[in-house]
Formats: sequence, C-alpha cells, structure tokens
Amino acid sequence: MELSHSNSTNYPIQIYTLGGFKVIQKGILLNSKDWGRDKSIQLLQFLVSNRSHSSLHKEQIIDRPWDEATNRDFKVAMHGINKALEPNRPRLTEPRYLIRNGLSYKLNLNDVWIDINEAESLISDANRNRIKNPDHSIKLFQAAIDLYKGTFLPNRLYEDWTSEERERMQVLFLGAYSDLVQLLIEEQPMEAIRLTQSALQIESVWEDA
Repeated sequence: MELSHSNSTNYPIQIYTLGGFKVIQKGILLNSKDWGRDKSIQLLQFLVSNRSHSSLHKEQIIDRPWDEATNRDFKVAMHGINKALEPNRPRLTEPRYLIRNGLSYKLNLNDVWIDINEAESLISDANRNRIKNPDHSIKLFQAAIDLYKGTFLPNRLYEDWTSEERERMQVLFLGAYSDLVQLLIEEQPMEAIRLTQSALQIESVWEDA
C-alpha cells in the first residue's frame, strides 16, 4: 500500500514553516528580493497560520500581524505576495494563490502545499490505520515526523499570532512520536529509544518520553 499523501512537487507553490520559513515557486526558492518587504512575508505567514479559517476579513488581518498598520501597508504587502508567487500574472486578472472575496482573503489550498498541512494529513491517516494496518500506520507516522525540521516559524517566536499554531504543532508532533514509539517498542526497541530522544529535543519535560 502506498502512502496516502500528496507530493509537494505536484503543487506550483510549496511553503515550509518548520524550522525556518521558505517558499518555492515552480521549483525556484524565493529570496528576500522576490518579496520586496518583510511585511509581505509576514502577511503570508499570517495567512498560513490561519489557513483553517474559511476566509479572513481585511480588518482582521491588519489588526494582527502589524502594529499601527494602514490600509496602504496592507495593499503593498498583498501586492508583494502576489508579485512573488505570480511574477508573470497578466494585468487585470485575479490572483491564483490568494483568493479574494470582497474584503476577505484566504490561501488557495488546492494549489498551495504547506508542510504542516501535509503533516496533519499523514498523522490523521496513520491514526486511522493503527488497528487494521499497523505497518502502514508506521510508515505514515515516519513520513510525518520526517517533515519536522524544528519549531513553527522560528523567526516569529515573539509574535502572538503565531503562538497558538506553534503550540498546536508541537502537541501534534509529540503525539505522533508517542504513537509511533508504541507501534515500534516491541520489535524495534532501539529505534523507539532513538525516537524518544528526538521527541525530548522538542520538549525536554515531556512526561510520556
């Protein structure tokens, strides 16, 4: 049975948030010059952090990532995202990756791959397979854990709008480590120990470990 997860290279945009932030646009890693301003990066990171919402009103967005932001700041940041993700988009056409509905915005998750979305999907599938197909569940948990490169958006550690998602991701991955160890402990005890040590690097006082 093959792993039931998406191949990131099938998506024109790939966003990585764990252990660092990077965006790949059609195989090309975007750099600071592509974004123009840090506010554009912050705005995209905010939309990623709140991707579970059906959409976000412009005022909600302006109020959170930046202090004393203006409508002009928002427009410039939005333009920066669209220019970075779609540098050759024809004028007067709607953006492909940022969907606008009136004054509300959201990421087009059909065309944007995000590492934490992939991890959630893998872990969810692994939990569903634990009883009926434990070997497949092991592979799914391992694939999810391979995505973990470090804390969520480490360059925004002190931004309150990232804390909830950072904590949720930590709990999610620690749970994946715990479940995988339980599946391996009898037949692969040394691997189970190695995984436990890795989990302790995420949270040194984690009682399960």
